[in-house]
Amino acid sequence: MNKESLVEKAYQIAIERYAAVGVDVEKALQALQKISLSLHCWQTDDVTGFEDPNAQLSGGIQTTGNYPGKARNIDEVRADLIEAASFIPGNHRINLHASYGDFGNKKVDRNEVEPAHFESWMQWAAENGFKLDFNSTSFSHPKSGSLTLANPDKDIRGFWIEHTVRCRAIAEEMGKRQGSPCIMNLWVHDGSKDITVNRLYYRQLLKESLDTIFATEYKNMKDCIEAKLFGIGAESYTVGSYDFYLGYGAKNNKIVTLDTGHFHLTESIADKISAVLLFTPEIMLHVSRPIRWDSDHVTIMNDDTLDLAKEIIRCDALDRVNIGLDYFDASINRIGAYVIGSRATQKCFLQALLEPLSALREYEKNGQFFERLALLEESKGLPWNAVWDYFCLKNNVPVGEEFITEIQKYEKEVTSKR
Repeated sequence: MNKESLVEKAYQIAIERYAAVGVDVEKALQALQKISLSLHCWQTDDVTGFEDPNAQLSGGIQTTGNYPGKARNIDEVRADLIEAASFIPGNHRINLHASYGDFGNKKVDRNEVEPAHFESWMQWAAENGFKLDFNSTSFSHPKSGSLTLANPDKDIRGFWIEHTVRCRAIAEEMGKRQGSPCIMNLWVHDGSKDITVNRLYYRQLLKESLDTIFATEYKNMKDCIEAKLFGIGAESYTVGSYDFYLGYGAKNNKIVTLDTGHFHLTESIADKISAVLLFTPEIMLHVSRPIRWDSDHVTIMNDDTLDLAKEIIRCDALDRVNIGLDYFDASINRIGAYVIGSRATQKCFLQALLEPLSALREYEKNGQFFERLALLEESKGLPWNAVWDYFCLKNNVPVGEEFITEIQKYEKEVTSKR
């Protein structure tokens, strides 16, 4: 019996096993098919971008490792994105930073970016079946320093306000062209390495900057604002803390971005989902894997990501949660990093969609807590992996570990020659 037949046979058995606990597998797969991940372009080139190939990362951004094959230009970034997407089942989006514009080898400062610099990206995305999301870029610039939108220097602050205003206009054009709102994320690294005695002052400046940036209303893009607990060089104080952005988002009806690497390691990001959804229109997720001080290891199918996916499904919130990836690993094959993290995230959502939620909630309603816990535990052993293999098969992507040899082939024929 060939592998395809084995996969289909295992899938039919899985359908019966899940039906016994009241789960419709085909309905779960239909839901999974509709989930689009936003693939972050910066995994291809270690967050270098196209402004200056020799520029050094700053603003709390750091990659570790020097694995051969890093993308060096816009064509290589795009080729690597297409290659990675070919191993990820479903239809997905591409997430760009402002520093990845098609600048034509010309010097374009951050306060000069405009939709024309992303025209070729919009054309490329349409030709290859992608939708685009966007980010302003406050780091790795001579004016980045330790403060951007919260900088007391009016000229520097104005520079970054102008940059972000322009980024929103770019996102609006992207959304209009692709017929799907472009999610525009705003994260700044503003903070202090050591103790500050002016916490309120910097946050007032950030609030005023945001008010100016968001003054124009758009129909084809959605704003989201991202917090961080701390960063390299901002260990003692971050202006845009979680409390700050949650308050701003709730008051101003903005999407709050929850980056799973931007919190205390013992915090449950899953627990935040139901709370934030009550007070903001949507949530933007940046799925990552924090390891001690580093926030950006490759996502894997661990308890944190599983709990996050389950909570979103339990809240029936797939239509209000935007799912992006945000990690950058320069120590392993970069295409492999994309595929591992993307497929791990999808596996978590599949398991969440296959949870026998109706039976579990019936037990809970009746106060049958032994039964609830028992079913939660036993459901972990149900054959979700057989359903996953079938999902990959039907999407014409490698089943199981088959993608490893394909990525090795691409490395040998393409990336190793860079």
